[in-house]
Amino acid sequence: MLESLRLRLRRWRYNWLPSYRGSGGWITYLAEDWLEVKVTLPFNRWTRSYVGTIYCGSMYSAIAPFYVAMFVKNLGAGYLVWSKTVTMRFLKPAQTTLYAHMRLEPSEIAAVRAELAERRATERAFTIELTDAAGAVYAVFEEVIYIRRQRDLERASAP
Repeated sequence: MLESLRLRLRRWRYNWLPSYRGSGGWITYLAEDWLEVKVTLPFNRWTRSYVGTIYCGSMYSAIAPFYVAMFVKNLGAGYLVWSKTVTMRFLKPAQTTLYAHMRLEPSEIAAVRAELAERRATERAFTIELTDAAGAVYAVFEEVIYIRRQRDLERASAP
C-alpha cells in the first residue's frame, strides 16, 4: 500500500520526536486510521546494552506509546486513556533487529464506546511480541490500557 505524503510526514515527525527517538525504535508503518502500527528496533550502538544485547528499556519504549495513541486517535475527544500496567517477559537476549506489530480492530473501538456508555471506566489488555525477521519471539509485553470518559473525571474533581 502506498503512503500519502501527509502520512509519510506524520510518521517521520513521530519517529523524530525526542521522546520516541531515544528508544531506538522506528515506526515503519502507521495506518491512516491509526488502527495499525509496525515498529522496527535495530540492534546497534544506540540500543545495545552493557552486556551486548538490546537494552530492555529500548524494547519497551519502542512499543510503549502506541496502544494509548491508537485509542486516543480513534475514540476522539471526551476520553482519558492511560497505560495502566505492563508485564514484560524477556525470553532470550537479542542481538538482531526486532519487529513489533500492533493492531486494533474497529469492533474493539465500538465495544469500548458501548461499554463506557454504561460504565465509568474500562480496561483492555494487549499482548505485543518483539520478534526477529524469522518470527522467533524475544520478548512479550502484556499491556493493560485504562479508558475512562472525560466527563466522569471532570465530575469527580468538581468541588
